[in-house]
Amino acid sequence: MPIDGIFDSTVELLAKSVDLRTREHNLISSNLANAETPGYTPKALQFEESLQKAVKKSTVGHIGSPSVTHPAHIPLRGSADSIQQVRGTVIDVPAATPGRDRNSVELENEMSRMMQNQVLFNASTQLLTKKFESLRSALREGK
Repeated sequence: MPIDGIFDSTVELLAKSVDLRTREHNLISSNLANAETPGYTPKALQFEESLQKAVKKSTVGHIGSPSVTHPAHIPLRGSADSIQQVRGTVIDVPAATPGRDRNSVELENEMSRMMQNQVLFNASTQLLTKKFESLRSALREGK
């Protein structure tokens, strides 16, 4: 039985970020594994823009937003583009100068993308851990 609304939107956003960063890591790993495959075009997961749009839409309904004009009004939730519905789009990212075998994987670029993705993944997991630690602390103090 799902429990909607038990966590704030920050936890939902961080969890989705971890999920999407994992998918991006898998695509980059696949690109590296196919560095010698003739005709292979590297892939990437494009999700930042759709995630930002979903975050903006999820904040609609809070006091100060156009849809809520009074503190006693019930905010609207569950928009069609909620954070959990963001899946990302797999796109081709060919190199400017593919090799003779038409493989366009550039190892330096892929390793750079992997490191950047790893840093962002680690930041999301650390922030998510801190959120859960503060929730655990609040629960313990409430005893």
